[in-house]
Formats: sequence, C-alpha cells, structure tokens
Amino acid sequence: MADVQLPQLGESVAEGVITQWLVEVGDEVTVDQPIVEISTDKVDTEVPSPVAGTVTDIRFAVDDTVEVGQVIAVIGDADDAPSDEGASAGDEGAEKNGGDDEASTKPDPAPQATDEEPRERPRTARPASAASPSASSSGRRVQASPLVRRLLREAGIEPADVPGTGPAGRVTRADAEQAIATKGQGSPSSGGSSAAGSPSGASATSYPAPAPSAPTARERPAAAPVQVDFAGQTSVTQDLSRIRRIIARSMMDSLQSTAQLTAAVEADVTAIMNLRSAVKDAFRAREGASLTPLAIIARAVCMTLPRHPALNASIDQDAGTATFHRNVNLGFAVDTERGLLVPNVKNAQDLTVPGMARAIGDIASKSRSQKLGPDEISGGTFTITNTGSMGTLFDTPVLNPPEVAILATPAIEKRPVVISDGLSDSIAIRWMTYLCLTYDHRMVDGADAARFLQDLKFVLETHDFAAELGG
Repeated sequence: MADVQLPQLGESVAEGVITQWLVEVGDEVTVDQPIVEISTDKVDTEVPSPVAGTVTDIRFAVDDTVEVGQVIAVIGDADDAPSDEGASAGDEGAEKNGGDDEASTKPDPAPQATDEEPRERPRTARPASAASPSASSSGRRVQASPLVRRLLREAGIEPADVPGTGPAGRVTRADAEQAIATKGQGSPSSGGSSAAGSPSGASATSYPAPAPSAPTARERPAAAPVQVDFAGQTSVTQDLSRIRRIIARSMMDSLQSTAQLTAAVEADVTAIMNLRSAVKDAFRAREGASLTPLAIIARAVCMTLPRHPALNASIDQDAGTATFHRNVNLGFAVDTERGLLVPNVKNAQDLTVPGMARAIGDIASKSRSQKLGPDEISGGTFTITNTGSMGTLFDTPVLNPPEVAILATPAIEKRPVVISDGLSDSIAIRWMTYLCLTYDHRMVDGADAARFLQDLKFVLETHDFAAELGG
C-alpha cells in the first residue's frame, strides 16, 4: 500500500489544482505511469505513480485545491481494491443512515463502459467530468484530454477509433492529428484546428499546389489556438482557462512591479545561417536534434552574459539588495496548447551548441506533453522568447520576474544591406535579424543594455561556431 502525495511543484508553490484524473479506482498502474494532472501558478504537470499496483482510493475531485504533501490517492495490491460487495454494503449503509455518512456526501462517478465484465464501481470522491477518460460506444475506455476529444469530435472521429500511443494507451494530440490527417486528407475544417500551436507553424491543412510557374510555394500560417463557435451570435463570452488567468495575472504583476523598456540592435547572421545550412543534416543524424538558429543564439547569449552580470541578476527593492548569478539558468518561452510556459535549462553556460539544441528540444517536448518537473519551471535567471519562429519582425517582450532581462529573437530574413570595406560601399543580400532586449531599469541602465546587445551582436557576427558543430 502506497500513498500518493502531491509533490513539491516549485520553490514557492504550496498548493495545486487537480485538472484531470487519468485513472479510476480499480485501475492497474505501473511505476511512473501518470495518474493525475495538476495545475499550479508555475506549471501544469502530471504526477506519476510511485509504485505498481491497483488504485484503491482517490481522495480529491477534479477542480479541488490540494496542498503540497497531502495524500491524493492510494495505490495498493489488487487484493486491496474495494470489492463490489463491500461497495454495495457501504452504499446501503449510507442510505440507512439517512445520508449522515461522510461517503454519502460525495458525488457518484458516472458509470464507465470497459472491456471487463460490467460491475459497479466503488464510490470515490471524484465526480464525473469532461476531463475523465471517456467511454465509447464500442465499450473501450479512452483516455484523452479535452482538447484532443474536441479535435476528434470536430473531425467526426470517435476517440475509441484512434490508437493511443501515450501512457496506458492514452490518445495524444499527435495521435489525434494523425487520425484527422488520414481521415480528412487535410480538410480545412479539421486541419486548421489541429495545427494550432504547432511549433513549426505548419498547418495540417492541405492547400492546392501552386502552378509550376509559381516562383515559391507558400503555406497559410497556422490558425490561432483559440477557436470560437459563434453559432450565429455576434459575440460569445467564455470563462478564461486557468492557465490564461495565470498568464494574465503574471503579466500584469510584471508590468506593475518593474520598470520595463526595450532596446534593440540589428545583427548580420549570414555566417551562422550558411554554416547551419551546410551541417544541419549531418547534425540531425549525429545528435538526434534539429540545429536551429535559436540554439546558436542561445549559446552566444551564454557566452556574453558573464561579461554583463547585471543582466543575469535579480533585484529586491524592498530589501535594497541585488543578487548576481554565476550560472545561467536559461529560460525559453514555449507555446503549448494550454498557453505559454517558460521552462529553463540549468547551467546553460556549460553547454555547447549541440548540447543546447538537445536541451531546447527536450524542454519544449516536456512542456507540450506536460512532463516538466518543478525544477525545470523555477529558478530561471535570463529568458529568450523566439517570436521569429512565427515570422515576427520585431518584439517588446515582457519580463519574467524576478529576472531583470529577456531577449526576443525575431525572424531572420534576407535583406539588402550596405557593406563597407573601409574604402567603398556596396549593397549585398544578407541574413539579418533584430535582437530585442527588454530590461528592468531599476537594475539595468540603458548603457548596460546597449553594451550587452553590442557584445552579443559581435559574438554572433564574428565567432566561429564550426568547431562545436563539426563543420
């Protein structure tokens, strides 16, 4: 018998909200199998089972607030599971007591169809909800998030008809998108929705191929992740999701508690783009990760920050202190189907470009699959937001306190640029980008920000990254 407690989910997090149970009483679980989704002010994550066994008790319902350390479920041997007879007797006793028994105040879960012989489920504290595993007409219980079920419903696909590749056969978003693409062959009614929030910005929608004479083939950008069904109405009012409320509060707190302004420089990254083009295929084959410009820029940031300690710091105005960090815990803003998350890579200053590329891919994958650990969402010292992945030309990002600086990396584009050799000028086509730094003026002066940006620009334009990339 093992108690499953709500773990510490961040250095300043004392409680969390249960957003979805992934198991029911009586379910068999394996070690490290996700059993519940928890949402906090800092992270949405899944809590794994510490042992293998049978779920014998679920102590809290969806939307309940639980304090760190409280027991949320019990995992025991199969023999420990409540029997049908015991459950029935308990129900009968509760009725005889006129509902005075504590269990009688707990709502009954809706009956679920399973592959097993039908039997009555014991009462638990978990009410039926849209976030629970759904039962199909075929009788197979399906585990899927509300978003996945919505995507499949809009495409006219039953969740039970989609093979799940997630833990315990759970239907993931990737499974849903594959099923939608297979069924509709890129139908606009399903493809656009399923591509929302895709990191590559590519839509699953299939558009007519351009005529052979067309100079370039362009795809429509991915649809917005927020979808609204107006149903003939002129406006629709909806409750904000939990994570949207958290983001809204955090952004307002950031703007109201810091003195923010943004500075920018333009950088010529032609050498980096040419090097990347030459080695990216071999890099992927060797490292198992994509070589993105972001990985190289992040490496350059870590090379530059030690010479500008005021930007890798935090400030406590009330205490009248500033804390300077030797290590760079580099945060990356990640666009997920639930909203923005900012996990960070610890000790990023020690990583080469290949290590940085693998680390970025790892935390992005964990963010989107809700696998982030508490230490990966807290303790950041400097953040990068890669708005250029969606084609943004310029940005003024908002700080992620207690950090005092955040760098936006907008789009890298080919532009005509004046080149001077000291004797004459010429115009050349170069890969150019802006580096946009938002900083807290309470800690960082404009001259400090300018020096950092010029230093970073110098590293990006002159440093030879070929040795790290094997090029």
